[in-house]
Amino acid sequence: MSARFATQINPAARKKTFFQQVAQNRTFLIMVAIPILYVIVFSYIPMGGIILAFKDYKYRLGIFGSPWVGLNNFRYFFISGAAGRVIRNTLLYNMAFITAGMIIEVFFAIVLSEIRNRYFKKIAQSMMLLPFFISWVVVSSIVYSVLSYEYGLINNLLAGVGGEPVNLYALPKAWPFILVFLRIWKGAGYGCIIYLANITSIDPEIYEAADIDGANIWQKTSAITLQHLRPTMVILFLLAMGGMFRGDFGMFYQIIRNNGTLLPYTDIIDTFVFRALLSSSDVGMSAASGLFQSVLCFITVMLANFVVTKIDPDYALF
Repeated sequence: MSARFATQINPAARKKTFFQQVAQNRTFLIMVAIPILYVIVFSYIPMGGIILAFKDYKYRLGIFGSPWVGLNNFRYFFISGAAGRVIRNTLLYNMAFITAGMIIEVFFAIVLSEIRNRYFKKIAQSMMLLPFFISWVVVSSIVYSVLSYEYGLINNLLAGVGGEPVNLYALPKAWPFILVFLRIWKGAGYGCIIYLANITSIDPEIYEAADIDGANIWQKTSAITLQHLRPTMVILFLLAMGGMFRGDFGMFYQIIRNNGTLLPYTDIIDTFVFRALLSSSDVGMSAASGLFQSVLCFITVMLANFVVTKIDPDYALF
């Protein structure tokens, strides 16, 4: 039997070596190397800084030369009296962002999928996506120009119709609604792209069969569209749970700034730690707070994934 015939009937005979496979797929490996290198440099190497959470960091001594203090860095966060408040605010805001954001994103994705005018659909999608690319610094200026007591657009309109001006920057209970609205306004357009792509991948014959059976738009949406979107919604929900105890620092700091009147309803862990770091320059306390957030996020993801596993294992992350 010839060697050529043997390789034809036995695929293992022509199995390539490791270096041959690397050479053959070098283009793909180069493309993958860049994001892998990015993750290693900016995610894994900085994990060595966790050690700062257990040290009294001194600049002249460095990370490894600074003395160990055990869990003392965690004490400041809990004895400050604000731990319960900022943890509660961070958790509730993220719950509102995730829940309301997902509902709005799915709604707009379904609406866009039903638009038949191609040009109007592109314009609507572009207008929805535009706020995502506006920084929170610019958004904070827009918010102030609209809500300002002296020069705000709302108060100018109220004055024009004979109404009394409202100082929203002195009404803390109104800001949870304002912040949730701003977060949805800024991120809904980007978030609905994922669901819209999922909807476009649904076989059109399924909708045609539903039309033949006499299903209306609501029945097709609930029985077909939402059922196909459910796996994506569960996965995105689980991924979002990983940041349940991490707030959007840019949003809260740029819009609220250091307005002490609003802090009871708008202060989150990230902004609290940032202000404490500015006032005390305690790097160890900041590292301890970041580690505490990471542990809480890890526990949250594990619990959420465990619950999903019990309900439907096919939708779990692992």
